[in-house]
Amino acid sequence: MQILIQTQGLNILTDPIWSNRASPYKNIGPKRYSPPGIPFEKLPPIDLVLITHNHYDHLDVSTIKNICNAHHPRIITPLGNDRFLPPEAYSMKIETLDWHKFTTISDAITLHLLPCQHWSARGIFDKNKALWGVFVIETPGGNIYFCGDTGYERNNFCQALQQFGSFRFAALPIGAYEPRWLMKYAHMNPEDAVLAHKDLGEPYTIATHFETFQLTDEGFDDPRISLSVALNKHLMSPQKFRALKIGEAWMVPETSTKP
Repeated sequence: MQILIQTQGLNILTDPIWSNRASPYKNIGPKRYSPPGIPFEKLPPIDLVLITHNHYDHLDVSTIKNICNAHHPRIITPLGNDRFLPPEAYSMKIETLDWHKFTTISDAITLHLLPCQHWSARGIFDKNKALWGVFVIETPGGNIYFCGDTGYERNNFCQALQQFGSFRFAALPIGAYEPRWLMKYAHMNPEDAVLAHKDLGEPYTIATHFETFQLTDEGFDDPRISLSVALNKHLMSPQKFRALKIGEAWMVPETSTKP
């Protein structure tokens, strides 16, 4: 879900949601379990908003409306998702990308959209009518891999590493994974995320998509606990793949330094 990335003088918000429910309704649907890490009014000036797909916990119309009114950012999303944006967004610069396409953000940043194993829908009649994907932010300080939701498909991660050579930082989802028979295709569990972290060349990584909305059957603390178990099982450093507290900041080390 949402994180604030600060790089190359830009403030970038990913899949922002400040609403109390991940739902088209105000009083029905998954309710927020944890408050946003940053109160909306305390946000720095937002330059760029990235929306990975149109599920309600990733594309929140009310939040996008408020961000557009307050910050006038550039908005980038996969093909087809622009039709769900509020009218306020159309006075901004909205761009849609297909898989394997890119756009220039500044002299220092290029943004790429890559495929992932997921799906899209806002209702019962529009399944997969809009695209979903992973954003790679290519910067002089190191490449950034941001994944909103995905199942574990090893080739997607390995091909990303092959294409970009290395990643300094990644954000990988670890929640909303039970029951596995139902959720495995679309959502990684913590061990899947550790495998993806390895496939990406073991960049500095944060866990996302947990402790915000209770979307599936696992307990509130299970993703964090299971991530620790998976890192230990695969002999990975917990300082390299971190489950930050809500609102916690991390100055990501340069790739040439040790964690």
